[in-house]
Amino acid sequence: MQIDFLGIQAFLAVAETGGFSQAAARLHLSQTAISHRMRKLEDSLGVQLVVRTSRGISLTQAGEALLPRARHAVRQLEESCDVVRTHGQNAPQWVTFGCLPTIAAGILAPLLEQVRAAHPQLPVRVFDSSPAEIVELVQARTAAFGVSLDQPAAEGLAMRLVAREPFVLACPRGHALAARPAVGWAELRGQPLVRISLPSGNSATIDEKLGPLREGLQWIYEAQRTAVALKLVRHGLGLTIVPRLAVRDEDGVAVVPLHEPEVSRAIVLLTRQGEAPGEAERFIADTATQLIRAAPGLTPA
Repeated sequence: MQIDFLGIQAFLAVAETGGFSQAAARLHLSQTAISHRMRKLEDSLGVQLVVRTSRGISLTQAGEALLPRARHAVRQLEESCDVVRTHGQNAPQWVTFGCLPTIAAGILAPLLEQVRAAHPQLPVRVFDSSPAEIVELVQARTAAFGVSLDQPAAEGLAMRLVAREPFVLACPRGHALAARPAVGWAELRGQPLVRISLPSGNSATIDEKLGPLREGLQWIYEAQRTAVALKLVRHGLGLTIVPRLAVRDEDGVAVVPLHEPEVSRAIVLLTRQGEAPGEAERFIADTATQLIRAAPGLTPA
């Protein structure tokens, strides 16, 4: 099948700007040219991708399905062109991988230090993305591998369990619970808690494991990012529950194990089935695996 790159480019512009005139302005083309490219793309695919509305445009089901894949494909092509343009054909090949942000917080700095020591000239790109995005990155070959969470099988991908990571309590250092060797979930009743609504689904995992215990918890704040929740904790506004790798001792908060029950998540390595990684890719994946398994509180697989 011949790829209509100009049509894909026009589709992305229309979808991301919300209209044909805005897309024309972005691409420095006439609105007629954008309409022509869109019509040609839709004809080649045999489906309608967008519909005009009184407020602009709306993506069809086919358009919604194409959008993330088109973004990854165009981004990969743009990055490849940038590498060739900037460094020439003899430049070292970038190694790109995906990593969940809450895992990257605990391993990325030491990982890249070891990579630099072993491969001083190797350029590395990290996508700190959600589990769903990491799957798409590896499937689209934008990323060589992904460090993510256990999830349903994805087409074309192999998944290897790395470790189980417990959820822990993060509280101000002067808090009454800070010096405890461990805290039971029931003891958090009446405490002001900060919920973190991450795309990784940590809140859902906690709610499922706690069962009736969750009814007594007081979630008085909600943040979208772990860093924001930890900032609220440092200022004494509440306590939060985070995966162990997401918080470090130097973050200015106390980290206390939680039990009764113990709640954890599975960290996995995602690769493409039937493909042998290159030397540098294998080194980075193996080093990431070793760092995760050696991290305090985690249970190696």
